[in-house]
Amino acid sequence: MGATPPRIPGTTLFDGAQARKGYALNKMCFSFNSAQARSEFRRDEEAYMRRYQLSEPQAQAIRQRDVLGLLAAGGNVYYLAKFAGILGLDVQDLGAAQTGMSKEAFKARLVAQNQQPDTLPS
Repeated sequence: MGATPPRIPGTTLFDGAQARKGYALNKMCFSFNSAQARSEFRRDEEAYMRRYQLSEPQAQAIRQRDVLGLLAAGGNVYYLAKFAGILGLDVQDLGAAQTGMSKEAFKARLVAQNQQPDTLPS
């Protein structure tokens, strides 16, 4: 058996249990790869969620556009990015929501973490 990964405060670990919990939600979000599906969702969100048999916590998080609630309800960030696109959001918006930062602060943090020294140590 492998070691338990360290917990990161404020995050939801996407493991097997979360994958099973979020199956319907992630399947629905994957459908948004299709322009027709996105149009159907926009036309009648409630009917679209019923088609995929979302749980009430998942449906409520969709209604409230609650990214952290969607993650807690089993959403995978890569599938949720499809839903975020319908709302005009991008992955940086999702990252900012996950960390409780503004998008500008989150982007600045990404840039700072990516800065490399001019020379590598020998």
